[in-house]
Amino acid sequence: MVGAELKLSAMLDRPRRRRKAPETPKRVRTRDYRQLRHPFTPQPVFSEDRVASMHDTALRVLEELGVKVLLPEAREIFARAGATVDDEMMVKIGRDVVEEAIRTAPSSFHFQAPNKERSQQWEHSALMMAPGAGCPNVTDLERGRRAGSLNNYIETLKLQQSFDAIHQLGPSAEPQDIPIHLRHYEQMKQQLILCDKPLFMYSRGTKQVEQQIEMIKIARQWDDAAFEADVKVMTIINTNSPRMIDNPMAQGIIDFARANQLSIITPFCLAGAMAPITVTGALVLQHAEALAAITLGQLARQGAPMAYGGFASNVDMKSGSPAFGTPEHVQACLGSGQLARHINLPWRSASGSAGQVADAQSVQENALALWGAFMAGATLCVHSAGWLEGGLTFGYEKFIIDMEAVNTLAELCNPIAADDDDMAFRAIADVQPGGHFFATEHTMERYQTAFYPPVVADLTNIGQWEDAGAPTTAENATKVWKEVLAEFTPPAACEGVEDALAPYIEAGIKAGGAPPID
Repeated sequence: MVGAELKLSAMLDRPRRRRKAPETPKRVRTRDYRQLRHPFTPQPVFSEDRVASMHDTALRVLEELGVKVLLPEAREIFARAGATVDDEMMVKIGRDVVEEAIRTAPSSFHFQAPNKERSQQWEHSALMMAPGAGCPNVTDLERGRRAGSLNNYIETLKLQQSFDAIHQLGPSAEPQDIPIHLRHYEQMKQQLILCDKPLFMYSRGTKQVEQQIEMIKIARQWDDAAFEADVKVMTIINTNSPRMIDNPMAQGIIDFARANQLSIITPFCLAGAMAPITVTGALVLQHAEALAAITLGQLARQGAPMAYGGFASNVDMKSGSPAFGTPEHVQACLGSGQLARHINLPWRSASGSAGQVADAQSVQENALALWGAFMAGATLCVHSAGWLEGGLTFGYEKFIIDMEAVNTLAELCNPIAADDDDMAFRAIADVQPGGHFFATEHTMERYQTAFYPPVVADLTNIGQWEDAGAPTTAENATKVWKEVLAEFTPPAACEGVEDALAPYIEAGIKAGGAPPID
């Protein structure tokens, strides 16, 4: 093997006469990562009887221990369904109520994007990716680490829109230079005028949710019936582990269910901190909290679209900081997929990194977590590109480098051509033992389209790399994101939207906006 490697290296390094390529039909390689399907069978980490036992234990948690629900309306909804509610805001939910909620929650639903070609079908075997989201800070090599601004929010949306393998928009950078009671106008507006992918919004109170829904309807010219016909926007609901649903999250579940829009229920159970230290115990707690929130949504509107969320990992027991891409993170991801399939709901996983910069640690953590989601059969993987510091910072270079891994997974979803010509018998016959395939007709017909072209990886030899100034991967990534932003053009679906929204936003701001719920 060593000899073969040295022979290839020498062949590539020595000067060669240019050969005129034979006249062949020109092939164009196109990337179409818009609707992906999992190519592999989801991998289990527990036996089926253990999954059933974990589900049963989660039901026992809800029946015997309960969850604390801060929102009075949510407690009333539970009480009307037969749950026990005490003066300490603890809600104990019978398994019959939970099982009925699981039965009515749809296992498949359509998520309509502003561009119908970007729409997604949420169901098992579908695969979607979303960017690092919810970051209060941003960083890049040229401008350093800083608080997120509207300009950063806009730039990160442009990056999301520019890569096919990002299927779902997310608030990568929080625009902290806009007051919170007005921020939702810009967050929704910029999605609608820059992007044509499925939309996201925070659930920070009924009034903010209603106003953003109205903006979507204005932008797309939908009436109430058209808007509610299928999913047009999604939100992430995080329970407060252990065993608590706070006011904004409970209100968000109710608001989105009543609007027939998607709530992705995602407990954030970190083993050893907000969850038991064992992976299995953390998953039981995650499952119980997810079932409680899903039940609330189904009680608010039977049949409302909801997705199971699994974002369990562990903490570093020395510092208490969250860890990602660890063996425990991958195990929890695999187990989450089994639990989601057990209740027959599509589900979200998450990648991420605890690293501070776009280096070997943060890229490895993200790639391993992505692979865990891929092997677990996740419907959506959030934080798939750009996340640093456990979500405190979105990295521009990190986003570009992570997209290499995301695109690689997308490529694996494409079937491998295996007809007679692809088996290449004639090409093998054309090359004498010890020769090479560079100049065969079979190669010349395909060399422009045969392999995945990297986003940022440098595949040149050492001499070429040194001649180029020996750039690091992060430095190459800087060039890429700057080029993407410089060349960005909003898609056709955004034309005219800003003018259509202007009167509504102006009136909303003049009326005082919408303070978030406490």
